[in-house]
Order: sequence, then C-alpha cells, then structure tokens
Amino acid sequence: MALHIVLVEPEIPANTGNIARTCAATGIHLHLVRPLGFRTDDATMKRAGLDYWYAVHIEYHDSFQEVEEKYAGSRFFFATTKADKRYTDFQFQDGDFFVFGKETKGLAPEILAAHPETVMRMPMTDKVRSLNLSNSAAIIVYEALRQLDFPGMQ
Repeated sequence: MALHIVLVEPEIPANTGNIARTCAATGIHLHLVRPLGFRTDDATMKRAGLDYWYAVHIEYHDSFQEVEEKYAGSRFFFATTKADKRYTDFQFQDGDFFVFGKETKGLAPEILAAHPETVMRMPMTDKVRSLNLSNSAAIIVYEALRQLDFPGMQ
C-alpha cells in the first residue's frame, strides 16, 4: 500500500512539479484531476520535479468522482482553510488519500460538504489567506509518514 496525494485541477506547474518531487522522495502516489491549468510537458513543471519523474507513480483522472469510485473504501482527507480540525487531529493510516484543490479557489464546496468529518486545516496567522500548495502537501504527508514511522525510508 501507499499514501496518495490528489491534486484537483492544479493550476501552477511549479507546484505540481514540487509535489511530484516530494512523491518521488517518499513513495507517495500522485493523482492529477483534470482539467489541469498547464500542459504536462511544461518546462517549469519538469524543472521543479528535476530528474525524478521516473520515480513518481502518477495517475490522471477526469474528475474527483472518478478517483473516489476507483478507490472506493479508501479514506480521503481534504485540505482547506475552511475546516475546524487541524491536520494533527487525525490518525492517518497506510493507504490514505490527501486531497488538495486548485491554488486560486481550493476545493469545491460540494466536495467539502460531502466529507465534513475529514476536512482539515493547517494553523496559520490571519496575515495570509493560505499556504503554498506544495508546502501544504509536504506538511501533511510528512505528518502522516511520521505517524507511520516513515515506512520504507531511511
């Protein structure tokens, strides 16, 4: 099994490239939900992922519903600034999915409303609206990996 990052309609290629590099370094599977705000051969995205693309398990999906159907029975956690619970309030398990929305709008309200028990936020001051997408993904997946005692990692 493995942990999973799902990016729903990502817009900035460098963020996706950075997340792909994190996935390569940790063995986490990456799921990209269309439409993407860039081409997958974008030089910025490739540069951000460096030469680690060969080590990324990546899947493309046409909708978030497609991801949920394909991985029915899995646990999904949703990152948003609109949650009461912090990401550290959850006990993560191998096989969990961490879902992130597009950089400019986050996850659609209907996705969040359908999963109120597993929406989570990262604490921050009121000086900014949100953290960078790739930073947010790294923070959450490294907490999950810490809880799992960094399986398969040195």
